[in-house]
Amino acid sequence: MTHSVAETLLCCIEKVDDGVDSLYIATELEVDHQVIIGAMNSLEAHGQVGLQPRSSKHWELTREGSEIAELGSHEARVFGSTPVGGTPKTELMKLAFGKVGFNKAMANEWIRVDKKTDRIVKAVENIEDQVREKLLLVQRGQASQLDDKEKNDLKRRKLISEVMVKSFWISKGSSFSTTITKQETELTAEMIASGNWKEKKFKPYNFEAKGIAPDCGYLHPLMKVRTQFRQIFLEMGFTEMPTNNFIESSFWNFDSLFQPQQHPARDQHDTFFLSDPALAHEFPPEEYLERVKKVHSEGGYGSQGYKYDWKIEEAQKNVLRTHTTAVSSRMLYALAQQQNFTPVKFFSIDRVFRNETVDATHLAEFHQIEGVVADYGLTLGDLMGILHQFFTKLGITKLRFKPAYNPYTEPSMEVFSYHEGLKKWVEVGNSGMFRPEMLLPMGLPDDVSVIAWGLSLERPTMIKYGINNIRELVGHKVPLKMIHDSPICRLDS
Repeated sequence: MTHSVAETLLCCIEKVDDGVDSLYIATELEVDHQVIIGAMNSLEAHGQVGLQPRSSKHWELTREGSEIAELGSHEARVFGSTPVGGTPKTELMKLAFGKVGFNKAMANEWIRVDKKTDRIVKAVENIEDQVREKLLLVQRGQASQLDDKEKNDLKRRKLISEVMVKSFWISKGSSFSTTITKQETELTAEMIASGNWKEKKFKPYNFEAKGIAPDCGYLHPLMKVRTQFRQIFLEMGFTEMPTNNFIESSFWNFDSLFQPQQHPARDQHDTFFLSDPALAHEFPPEEYLERVKKVHSEGGYGSQGYKYDWKIEEAQKNVLRTHTTAVSSRMLYALAQQQNFTPVKFFSIDRVFRNETVDATHLAEFHQIEGVVADYGLTLGDLMGILHQFFTKLGITKLRFKPAYNPYTEPSMEVFSYHEGLKKWVEVGNSGMFRPEMLLPMGLPDDVSVIAWGLSLERPTMIKYGINNIRELVGHKVPLKMIHDSPICRLDS
């Protein structure tokens, strides 16, 4: 919009009593209709004009219709291409308009097929191209001269289309003037000090606008459930672990957990390896590395180990952490370095990364809930009891435990919850008791047991909200109603 267009628009409105159509103004001023709309919206905000939406329908020629209006209908062109002595049908069909034109011309009985010679010959001397005449009427804006059957026939042949035209009826506003005065949107200290605010016009404030005084805020469903998880952990006396390392060395992500270097989880199908920096440069003390190497390659602490050649080069490889158990391993090692052991309960909720195929129940990047309890005399029953208590607080009561294998826990259990939407049991986590081969090389006392579990954040959220496809929790496909139905606070409460 230019200032001159707005002023010209005001001059046009001044000359009429009732108002004028925006399309008419655009035609008269020879400017694009959108330019007029921009100008009139600005003038309406100043109260200088009033706007009333209008809509109308009219018929326009399609591209093919425009071609026929210029060159004639297909059937007329077929008739015109047929010489007095006729023409072979095969030659006629080679023309761009041949097939359609032949069928229409035959229906109009303008041409016929000589069965003896199989040639197309004219059946009449002259024709009237009514299709072209009708299209010319539409082109000249005289479609009203055609009846509904004629219009529908042309529409069926995709020669014309009905177009909805939207415009505005522009009339004089309550503050109409042919001059444009800029309205101030802010009262400044300088205006008050100089007193010139008395001479200025201010844009009125809309105190009814949505969002001026919001009465509540909303969390994304994942963040809402995460907040609930975190609150439950804190209520149960857990301490949150730092999880700001998305990048871990293979040592903390795998080796410290007694996961062998040839384990399938380390290959490119499950793990994202970094290329820059490819290797970690900060490592734990040498004596701890040696103990880990020995328990892997030779055994110890009552274990025969894996009997392979453990390599520091493999442990140095940087990865995007595949689980937050790497954080638990760091925390347990730091706990083992204390002079006197103190029982602890740790938890963390943060993102992990797996090189997985994305489907209805899997993502390549997701959240893991990690819980760790280190104390004397813990059993598998303690682990099951904590998980039952935890999920009951979330409102999820249908739980099942299934024996499983993990390199770093024994015994191990998978945790399942029933999904009402999918009508099946869905795995929501893994759990178990950390193996002595993991804990004793760290320096923890022999009689200390550690129970641990890793749960998904996304899958309990799916169960809680009845979501069948995990991909609906990320990106632009998150249902807004699901978010709006989950208020986290009210400002007036």
